[in-house]
Amino acid sequence: MAQINIREIVLDILLELSGQTEYSNVLIGAALDKYDYLEGREKAFIKHVSEGTIERRIQLDYVLDQYSKTPVTKMKPLIRELLRMSVYQLLFMEHIPAAAVCNEAVKLAKKRRFQSLQGFVNGVLRNIARGCGEIAWPDRQQDPQGFLSVCYSMPPWLVSHFAGSYGEENCEKILAAYLERGPVSVRLDERLSETERESLLAVWEKEGVKVHRHPYLPYAAGLEGVSGVRGLAGYREGRFSVQDVSSMLVVEAAGICPGDTVIDVCAAPGGKALHAAVKLNGTGEVIACDVSRHKTAKIEENCARLGMKQVSVRVQDARERDDSLVGQADVLLADVPCSGLGVIGHKQDIKYRVTKESLSEIQKLQQDIITNVIDYIKPGGILMYSTCTMNPGENGEMAAWICESFGLEPVSMEDRLPGALAGEAKQGMVQLLPGIHGTDGFFLAKLRKKGNPA
Repeated sequence: MAQINIREIVLDILLELSGQTEYSNVLIGAALDKYDYLEGREKAFIKHVSEGTIERRIQLDYVLDQYSKTPVTKMKPLIRELLRMSVYQLLFMEHIPAAAVCNEAVKLAKKRRFQSLQGFVNGVLRNIARGCGEIAWPDRQQDPQGFLSVCYSMPPWLVSHFAGSYGEENCEKILAAYLERGPVSVRLDERLSETERESLLAVWEKEGVKVHRHPYLPYAAGLEGVSGVRGLAGYREGRFSVQDVSSMLVVEAAGICPGDTVIDVCAAPGGKALHAAVKLNGTGEVIACDVSRHKTAKIEENCARLGMKQVSVRVQDARERDDSLVGQADVLLADVPCSGLGVIGHKQDIKYRVTKESLSEIQKLQQDIITNVIDYIKPGGILMYSTCTMNPGENGEMAAWICESFGLEPVSMEDRLPGALAGEAKQGMVQLLPGIHGTDGFFLAKLRKKGNPA
């Protein structure tokens, strides 16, 4: 077998991503699956450099434009991605010798038939290697938003958006949190006793996993040093699920009671639907719907692993009315498609894809979905509206539109959410922020349909 060049794998991922065909996490995951036979450290390098180069693109381009006579925008696509990934290694992977980074980049340029640009690649990278400690970043005092944009690699309009919506101080905390590699968030099965939970956590810690119990929920934990959750004790037995704490809070706040009918209209991969089933404790029903067989298959896989027999799964587009569901839901879960600004830390290229125009387009889709599914709720029933974004137009303003358009009213979640969230929860709506709440960026609203239950 020919020797695999792991830097070339990274280069191909970046080139494929530049065609905007798929999200970075999907492309990186597919590459790691394809080259699963590589050693762990080699796969870790591919993941680290790919994610880092994508995440830090604005900062890397800023540096390249200082040291290259040819602007980044004028470079050949292959040379541009090759230089970006190499500069990332120079700036953020100090354990790799600069000479090795430069030499490998030159070899790759030659291998990919850019012999005429070998000298250019070599010269730019060696100049950056020599001068990386003297890079002139934007002045924080004179141009605070320019500084934040470059140093946290965030498009300027999004810096303005976060600063305008949540304040300058919170804006920087949000941007910093995006660049951190946070722990894997898991939901321990609530049916486990505290002793059983502690026993499972102790097994993980013996396997070298660092465990953090989340302060918001007793069954939530963050795991560091995990190479893959499928190999952890308890996974096959369904004793835990990968789920962000923000998503857990939706079900916690809903007030699901034994015997309820819960409908989840945008359910994949099934975290909230399965959590709701736990709350039902073997009674009632959860109807989990999503738009394609590909998505519902993920829900079914998780149902089987967790042994949730009262969850029925349907291929159902939330924009298409299902008359059989009208008036059935005690609780309707609607985690609608959104701009995804709250999960940029997991899907680094979202920040380059989203535009001001797309924010308006996604709001129209959200309105269409809610208009279609609102009749599924019984009189007196609950709508849990949620998104994984931090755009007021998709969140608080959308919740207000739902109440005004369909006669719903906000319900306090103060008695069901942790004290740290009590202020907002009392108003029936909570905005979670990365770097502040220890969760993804997320919005949830609890809205009651007026009328008396049958």
